[in-house]
Amino acid sequence: MVKPVKVRTIWFKKDGERTPEEIASAVATTTWRLADKAVDNLGRENYDIITPGRGFKLIAEFVAFLAHYCDRMAYATLTPERRIAVLQAVSNRLGEVMEENVREVVGKNDPRNYKQEFIDFLNKRFEEYAEFDFPNEEKASFPALRFLSLQIREEMGDNDKTWIMDQIMDIEMPEMMGTVRKSFMGLLSDAPVKRGFGSPDMLPPE
Repeated sequence: MVKPVKVRTIWFKKDGERTPEEIASAVATTTWRLADKAVDNLGRENYDIITPGRGFKLIAEFVAFLAHYCDRMAYATLTPERRIAVLQAVSNRLGEVMEENVREVVGKNDPRNYKQEFIDFLNKRFEEYAEFDFPNEEKASFPALRFLSLQIREEMGDNDKTWIMDQIMDIEMPEMMGTVRKSFMGLLSDAPVKRGFGSPDMLPPE
């Protein structure tokens, strides 16, 4: 059995609010490590990842979903102004992390702006996930999870398309979402606003 990745879910108590940049750094580290581990799990289950390019695409899909999930929690607990600041900081830091990791593979001389490409990708996915229901802070709806699984399915080879959606929806995502929830909520020192969780007016990252 593959051991779950260890990420920080308990944070020391801080007087006052953490800055958006502090939250963003922690969220980026947590979501990236979980996504990277999920891709590793798929490889251990004999799904063909094959190339770093495919691996990064899968990581991007996982990270986009988890970042949107964090925004759902932010909407339910933060003021609108603070939520926007946190979301934009998270998106920016995730773009930096993607850039750093891709350049370890392709080299520093590649002219593409991988950070901006990934932020554009987040914008697209945030708009798409905004159409789905997240019933409460503990779960996403079946259609939301199915949408994620379909995106990952499209990246896989024909031999893996049959079972990959079950793997994502039933095995990988419940554990990943539970870990992200504990980590993200532990970062927020703000008093809860307690708006409804499921149907926010979603604002994609800029």
